[in-house]
Amino acid sequence: MNNNTSLIWNIVLTLAVAVLFFLHFSGKSETGAAVADGGVVPGRRTVYVQVDSLLKNYDFFKETKKELENKNFQLENELNTKGRSLQNEVAFFQQKAQTMTPEQARSTEAQLMKKQQDLVAYRDQAAQGLQMEEGRKNEQLYKNIRAYIEKYNKENGYEYVLGYSLGGGILFANPSLDVTQKIIDGLNKEHAASGTAKADTTAKK
Repeated sequence: MNNNTSLIWNIVLTLAVAVLFFLHFSGKSETGAAVADGGVVPGRRTVYVQVDSLLKNYDFFKETKKELENKNFQLENELNTKGRSLQNEVAFFQQKAQTMTPEQARSTEAQLMKKQQDLVAYRDQAAQGLQMEEGRKNEQLYKNIRAYIEKYNKENGYEYVLGYSLGGGILFANPSLDVTQKIIDGLNKEHAASGTAKADTTAKK
């Protein structure tokens, strides 16, 4: 089943590129002057977020990862149990086949084949369901990060908020420009508030 469900942490690779948020604000900036290689454009403000660290410490990501792992584990156990049960039925049939009439043997064999087909169909459907749920969680994860960074940037006015990851396109990043912890704190604060709000709503019902 591990081949059927990649689980949400695989989004790390795509977010390493997707989280390169280009947030340009039309403030005052110098124009018309060419900048030589290695030059710095005056007035431009750039910060970055460490993608791996962000995902590792974002509560929504950690909770979702654990949730999908548990569902995948439960599905594997369920399929193993059903598979062993079917194997036992097949073994019993093979032992008793010689004592059955040809018609009984064909009928029993057809029933076992049908159970096998149903089990395979159930496995595929369940795996597809997990993949779809994973996709929805991935999309929500990206939206949460994107929305908060846009909100964060409105208060700070950066022109670029880059996603930094080891082996990514950014070869060097000055630690003084690292806003990862601020983003993590903000995301977790919003996530906690959202969870509390949902709990309150449920309690009132």
